Amino acid sequence: MGAQHDSVREREIRGEQAHLDDVYRRLEEKIDEAGSLMRDADRGAQVGTPGALAERDAQVFRAGVHLNRLNSEFEDFLFGRIDLLDGKTGERGPDGACTSVEPADGAVRADGTADIGETLHIGRIGVMDADYAPLVIDWRAPAAAPFYRATPLAPGRVVRRRVIRSKGRRVLSVEDDLLRPEVTARSGGASLPVVGDGALMAALGQARGHTMRDIVASIQAEQDLVIRAPANSVTEVEGGPGTGKTAVALHRAAYLLYQDRRRYAGGILIVSPTPLLVSYTEGVLPSLGEEGQVAIRALGSLVDGEQAGAPAPGEDGDAYDAQSTARVKGSARMAKVLRKAARGALELGEVPDQLRVVAFGARIELDADALTRVRRQVLGGTAPVNLMRPRARRLLLDALWDRSGARSRYTDPELAAEARAAFDEDITTEDDFTAFLDAWWPELTPRGVLAAMADEKRLGRWSRRVLKPGEVREVARSLRRLDAAGRGPVSVHDVALLDELQQLLGTPARPKKREADPLDLLTGLEELTTAADRDPTARRERAERQAEERRDYAHVIVDEAQDLTPMQWRMVGRRGRQATWTVVGDPAQSSWSDPDEAAEARSEALGSRPRRRFELTVNYRNPAEIAELADRVLALAMPGTEPPEAVRSTGLEPRFVSVGEDLGATTRAEAGRLLEEVDGTIGVVVPMGRRAQAREWLAGLGDRVVPLGSLEAKGLEYDATVVVSPAEIADESPAGLRVLYVALTRATQRLTVLAGEKDLPDEDGVPDLLRD
Repeated sequence: MGAQHDSVREREIRGEQAHLDDVYRRLEEKIDEAGSLMRDADRGAQVGTPGALAERDAQVFRAGVHLNRLNSEFEDFLFGRIDLLDGKTGERGPDGACTSVEPADGAVRADGTADIGETLHIGRIGVMDADYAPLVIDWRAPAAAPFYRATPLAPGRVVRRRVIRSKGRRVLSVEDDLLRPEVTARSGGASLPVVGDGALMAALGQARGHTMRDIVASIQAEQDLVIRAPANSVTEVEGGPGTGKTAVALHRAAYLLYQDRRRYAGGILIVSPTPLLVSYTEGVLPSLGEEGQVAIRALGSLVDGEQAGAPAPGEDGDAYDAQSTARVKGSARMAKVLRKAARGALELGEVPDQLRVVAFGARIELDADALTRVRRQVLGGTAPVNLMRPRARRLLLDALWDRSGARSRYTDPELAAEARAAFDEDITTEDDFTAFLDAWWPELTPRGVLAAMADEKRLGRWSRRVLKPGEVREVARSLRRLDAAGRGPVSVHDVALLDELQQLLGTPARPKKREADPLDLLTGLEELTTAADRDPTARRERAERQAEERRDYAHVIVDEAQDLTPMQWRMVGRRGRQATWTVVGDPAQSSWSDPDEAAEARSEALGSRPRRRFELTVNYRNPAEIAELADRVLALAMPGTEPPEAVRSTGLEPRFVSVGEDLGATTRAEAGRLLEEVDGTIGVVVPMGRRAQAREWLAGLGDRVVPLGSLEAKGLEYDATVVVSPAEIADESPAGLRVLYVALTRATQRLTVLAGEKDLPDEDGVPDLLRD
């Protein structure tokens, strides 16, 4: 029986290999065609007419993008196949495939037999043969939807779904799901064979690395509904640990670009909670055939030029504030404090209290009271502080004109206007007036204002009746890592404050100088691109630079949305004023202590756009044994919350270890033991205050062991996880139990819990928090 089974598997692999060979032959032809187009376009450069130059640049751009895409090396380029019954209609979609969902009448005969009417291969990009028949259907095309949505309960036309694993140009294996077992199907005159134990379980059992793999070959029906949901509103997705929220968000970005590339040419922004999650996920989109128009940014690097935790030379940096400090900085109350700080910072340093100028041969002065009145009048406007400088200049001139008495000397409006123009020109060309204006209304920077808030007394004035004295002390103390000019490391919560200050301060407009192009001088023509522009590498670098400079996107995807603070929602909202949105999260995993306040800020950011809600209910990450343990913490953290259902069991119960005197030695020993038991990565999750210790404990064990703080674990997964001191994690903040729930749900195979003295472990090492 085994030999026969092997021969069927090998025969099916050979068949898929033959099809993959045809695909790569066609790809080579398309690469040659794109190369010829590039050469033709280059020859077009010798023709000097404006039309020829414009046509050349358009050809080069299209051919370069196409060539770069075709040359991309994909693992599992061709990953799926569906064998379909005849459909109700014979109509074919734009991808060359029949799009009917239900089988035609009579497709299944009375005796339960049927013929396969159509076979589609699914891959990362679409490929047509020379006659425009589909060799590969792009996974985002409508015809590919049944590959993801068909289930045994609702199979539609799908009889067999096959996942094909390949590396480079070699097919390694196939795994089949039979969705219509009651049908005896034939293809090419032979019975339809079924190979393997199921594609999903095979995919879930693979070892994890340091980067996320796409799930394009194993997307399940409820995930596919989210990925392909219309984008003309806000798509809100909730799902517990392991339901694939992050992967769904990434695949949705690729799908939206495929569906309407022109609409999303303004760019798609994906916001992740931590840099670890960004580095873990950033390889997924290129593997799906998309890059360049999607920016994946951590909350701490969402403001251009800022990176939370990035220290000044010679200093240590930390991306995280103490939990109590973070709760103050993240609160919506900080918006009021920053508004006062942005205006109050004008009076820092040596502010002149007298203005003296000479006009019409006489000295004119404004004393401190007059200057105070002018400042108050200027600040009565709503413009950003730096953009009020022209208004301040004008009102100072008005005050000086009135003080000169000239207003009463001119009764003729034309003479008065001429005299006033001469008066303004005399004064504004004086160096003393310019120097006074620079000192009296200086250009402020967000970092400079943030640094000014490190003075406790000053911050106390700016935050009166908004922050409590203890909160003022904590915030001021945390900002003392900045020098007077604002240089120094900032935390992830500081970045949201800097963004708010940028809005409050504004950037004064400066005239841009345009350098003359030699081509302009010779022909009067402004060329569309340069030689460097036509280089694919330069185009990619320019696209990355534009993504860094962009502040307004066509679509915004927020991952782990439950963790955003009110101030962070304000920051993200500014980048999606005209955007459509996808928001994914899980309230049960929220590390923010005031979810109601965050919900209000979230509603403000999303505006009045209609909502479309989805829920992911299946946990594909954790075995049932680990999920059951985590669910005990969920019941404490959010009573009544329904956990996602785990779809597999390994028979491996979580391991509990009581720590003796040396927590570090025990942690290292357990990580070393797991290195022998799993092939992939091991995450060691510790309380935030023990991150530096954990790095020392685990030094030298290799890069498969990853130490991380409890707040850094969000969205990540490992083959095995060691959770250190659950009680310490739970006590870190008011949301500590939810943070512990996250830590316990990172493992795909094995979980070890290390219980210290605070955990009150029993004789088996089970912490008090995790007992039945």
